[in-house]
Amino acid sequence: MGKNRFFQRRRFLQGAAGLLLGGTLPSALVPVAAKAGNLTGEPLTTLIDVDACDGCGACVRACRDRNLEGVPLPVRQPPQPYPSWIRIQDWSGKRDVTDRLTPYNWLYLQSCTVQTEAGARKVFLPRRCMHCINPPCANLCSTGAARQRASGAVYIDHGSCMGDGQCDRACPWMIPRRQSGVGPYLSFAPRYAGNGQMFKCDYCQDLLAEGKPPACIAACPRQAQRIGPRKDMVRAARVMAEERKGDIFGLNENGGTNTLYVSSLAFRDMEAELLREDQIGYGRPSLRPAGASMDKENRLLGTVLLAPLAGAALAWLRIWREKQKRRRP
Repeated sequence: MGKNRFFQRRRFLQGAAGLLLGGTLPSALVPVAAKAGNLTGEPLTTLIDVDACDGCGACVRACRDRNLEGVPLPVRQPPQPYPSWIRIQDWSGKRDVTDRLTPYNWLYLQSCTVQTEAGARKVFLPRRCMHCINPPCANLCSTGAARQRASGAVYIDHGSCMGDGQCDRACPWMIPRRQSGVGPYLSFAPRYAGNGQMFKCDYCQDLLAEGKPPACIAACPRQAQRIGPRKDMVRAARVMAEERKGDIFGLNENGGTNTLYVSSLAFRDMEAELLREDQIGYGRPSLRPAGASMDKENRLLGTVLLAPLAGAALAWLRIWREKQKRRRP
């Protein structure tokens, strides 16, 4: 019952927020359909060659150079959300952290050492948003701030994001990260309507619209990352995996994603080592084979259809209770 009421509250906020807030790729790899706003054509997919990545960090630096200054600093003391058990998340004093995903770090290098027949091997995986084909974060966003473009880019519109974190809970890998004390909720109802804003990789959607690759791909000195129409990248990934007797991650996970990893090593072995080395947790996504998560969305949608006004009633009830507490001697 508690989860249902929590989700209904988010639906109320969606309506309220809507009222108050109003290096170049070859042309063959970036079709006209990938231009922002074009509703036809094939999405773009990134192919990451894990065997080629040496962990140099050029992609991380390029991402930070492009996006770090765009993430705002919070107010001096972010307001405590109601109820009080909701945590404030403030990373503004840890903007230099690069060993995990944070509101200020949208891409990081996940690494582990895998034992093979030839001996120990260090592997590196550039981790960021997977840009799912059918993204639950966008489908379940309570304010409609999480969206998807025809290019395949899944991004967050910070003009309407209230930081309630539904996208994080819907994501199988918990990619979106929250920064409290920023965003439009501060001028709406800061204790009741949100908790900052969510941040994650946006696929450099503006660069894609110009026919350019994302910053991380353009910066890779080993060409371990490439981007192109999904069918071409899927074909290339399958050929690479077959030649190496290797594995693909992202092809079917969560119903399919626009980020594919290929490796001569099994991703289940990497997952086991990441767990053993304590490299999976907050801001450090797993490599588990996530199934399609839209069943969760359908269940939650049914709840909303059964009680469309419950969210508004719950929000006003909380405000009323708070006022009553203040009136008591």
